[in-house]
Amino acid sequence: MARQEENTHKVSGLESFDASESAPENRGAETNDERDELTELKQTLASKTDEAQALQDKYLRLAAEFENYKRLAQKEQREFARFANENILKEWLPIVDNLERAIKSAQASPEEKPNNKGLIQGVELTLKQCLEALAKFGVKQVASVGTPFDPACHQAVARVESATVPENMVVEEYQRGYLLHDRILRAAMVTVSVGPACSPGNAAGAN
Repeated sequence: MARQEENTHKVSGLESFDASESAPENRGAETNDERDELTELKQTLASKTDEAQALQDKYLRLAAEFENYKRLAQKEQREFARFANENILKEWLPIVDNLERAIKSAQASPEEKPNNKGLIQGVELTLKQCLEALAKFGVKQVASVGTPFDPACHQAVARVESATVPENMVVEEYQRGYLLHDRILRAAMVTVSVGPACSPGNAAGAN
């Protein structure tokens, strides 16, 4: 009976030994599976991170393009507002020209119309009000007489020789020119000096 119990203890010990010996192998298999799963998770995370970064870069580019578009649209709106009245203002310039001509004509021959002083003053006041109204919209006169000829704002209708005025200087203005802000609304019609005339002696010496 005692021998049977001893054999039973031996069998139990062997079973316990087999179970303890096989456990490390199972743990190793589980560790490998976990390592593979962790590696896969890391790869997935890296892929999603790259995808998120790409989307972020795309968003930043779109945001920058939208800001550029918005600034351009705002600039175009401002430019449109500044020059929206250009055609209307041009229609006012002949009226200003006629008022100036009327004043010059009356001032040129005061002895023929001695009683027109009040009328002249009225026309001068009307001209002043017109110029002030145009100035409120950004219209100003182009400087001409005594300035160098500038094809951007002057239109030469004649050229004259002058012993006192240097070459390429404006000596006379036939019609005033006007700017609308920094843009030419109407070029001034002017006469330009070509400098002093060549005398026959100078011409012969040149030959």
